[in-house]
Amino acid sequence: MRKTAVITGASSGIGAATARRLAAEGFNVVLAARRRDRLDALAKEIREEVPGAGRVAAATLDVTDQESVDALAAALGECHVLVNNAGGALGLEPVAEADPAEWLAMYDSNVIGLLRVTKALLPKLIESGAGHVVNVTSLAAHVPYEGGAGYNAAKHAAYAVNEVMRLELVARPVRITEIAPGMVKTEEFSLVRFHGDAEKAAKTYEGVPEPLVAEDVADCVAWAVTRPPHVNIDRIDVQPRVQAAPYKLHRE
Repeated sequence: MRKTAVITGASSGIGAATARRLAAEGFNVVLAARRRDRLDALAKEIREEVPGAGRVAAATLDVTDQESVDALAAALGECHVLVNNAGGALGLEPVAEADPAEWLAMYDSNVIGLLRVTKALLPKLIESGAGHVVNVTSLAAHVPYEGGAGYNAAKHAAYAVNEVMRLELVARPVRITEIAPGMVKTEEFSLVRFHGDAEKAAKTYEGVPEPLVAEDVADCVAWAVTRPPHVNIDRIDVQPRVQAAPYKLHRE
């Protein structure tokens, strides 16, 4: 029997790569994000290009909107795996210059969004008899760096939620995993962080010979969710070889 995996933030980057990879692993996949046109294109791609892909469905989802989350939950017949990937960073200003509105936006998507979706789908995850929640955070959740205070705070909160959920659900058939990536070069992460400034976004990766790509993180997700049901992978920290910490990179 194929299991069903729901991936939030599936319209690009890590979310899209995870959807492709889990489809290849034999999961039915539900692609959930705000941009329906991208989801429909990705669903078509998976159906046509991933050998042996099962059911692929696209669901318009805004994790910052409770009604949107409730609609997703109501439409789902089952859920075995939930990948909480939606979120992101805004700005690199120090605390003295930070915009509280950007901090609120990061907290809403990275933390409250994770709460909304997990809470809505948890009954189905428990009912599956072998549920799994995978929370994609960041090394920023564990190692502070200058300019990252708002993102550090949001991702540290997501990490805390992840750890508490494992305690709360220890008697339930639900595994809890955190994936904490370092530098991942995707089409949109830095572009969003710098409000569409392509020049600033490009400088993030300037001189870095081989940053991670979305497929590297998807590989971690796939490995964690395909372990035997009695095995819980608590956390995977993954970064490129040339990165020693969020603030320590070798650039050529």
